[in-house]
This record gives sequence, structure tokens and C-alpha cells, in this order.
Amino acid sequence: MLGILAGLKQEARLIRRFLPDAPLALSHATPEGARRGVERLLRAGATELLSFGCAGSLSPEAPPGTVIVADHVYHENRNIPCDPALSQMFGSAFARRGGILHSDALVEFASEKARYFTETHCLAVDMESGVVAQSGVPFAVLRVVCDDATQDLPPAVKTSVKDGAVYIPGLIGSLVRHPLQIGGLIRLGKEAALAQRAMASFLQANPPQT
Repeated sequence: MLGILAGLKQEARLIRRFLPDAPLALSHATPEGARRGVERLLRAGATELLSFGCAGSLSPEAPPGTVIVADHVYHENRNIPCDPALSQMFGSAFARRGGILHSDALVEFASEKARYFTETHCLAVDMESGVVAQSGVPFAVLRVVCDDATQDLPPAVKTSVKDGAVYIPGLIGSLVRHPLQIGGLIRLGKEAALAQRAMASFLQANPPQT
């Protein structure tokens, strides 16, 4: 049985359209949430896992909207291979292939992204796939790039998500403290919308064959 780990509610709603019966857990974009989510899925009887959702670009050649079916996850200084058969079920033949870096912390700055790309050669980074990779069951990673590798994330990204959804008080508070980030937030919003459309189109064209 397939279990799905996603970061945010918006991501969960998207994959639910295509896999309505699969057990699903949210990490709420925290390492503790990811670990609890995987534990819940395994207790529910999941025998294979999918890490699904957005990822931050590390490579200038993976712009926003790039759909990635990873061939490995880089976590704790080692590459953990994804399951080839499960990856094929999620459209690996039609997606960008490469590595996904796991990070327990948000990768905010373009300089960090460039350094991680140089060190790991991973295309993108997320906060769930390493936990999925260490679960002990076969797994796949289906991610879409939601930001530009050459741009810093606006400060509000750190405070505007709570319980898997947009947290308005945190967003407003950050805007008060850092008003010059409005342009960056508008850009990021456009990139996130592009990513959402790209993933929806990919899933419609390549429905999961589970």
C-alpha cells in the first residue's frame, strides 16, 4: 500500500485528486512533522512511500515549474537510491531526473543554493525526502521546483506557514519588519502558481499507475 508524505495542505489537495484513497500525512514543513508523518503512514500499513510537493531549486538549469522524479536522495552525506519501479509509476520517463537534497532547515539564500549544488550536484532541496528515504520501505520522490536558484527567498517565507497552510499574522508581521520584500513575495507567488500548474499538468498527462 502506498503512503504519501507532503509538506503543505495545498500540495496534499493536488495529489488527492489523483490518489484519493492513499493514506496521506503532512510534515507542515518541519523535520519533526516529517518524521511523525512517516511513522503514521507506516503504522497505517504503508509498504511504499511517495515524497510529494514543492522543492527549492539548487540548479540554475532547474527553473520554477520543473517537475522532478528523483533517482536518489542525498541525506547525511550519502546518496539513497529511489525505487526504479515506483519511480516509473510516477512518470520518471517524462520528468527531469536527478538528486534531491534533504535539509532539516529552510535553504533561504542564493549563495547557499549554489554551495549545495556544487557540493551535492542535486537539482533541488526539500524537507521531507530524506525522512522518507530512511523509512526502510521502497520510495519515490515526485517534486516540482517552486523558486529560482539564483534568488534569495523573502524573509516572510520563514514565518508565513503554520500547520501546513498560509499563516496571515506571520506574513503581516514579516511585511511590517521587512517592507522591501514585497517584490520578492510577488515573484515567489508567481513562481509557486507556475509550479502548481506544472505539477497538475504533469499528473494529468501521466496519472500515477499504482
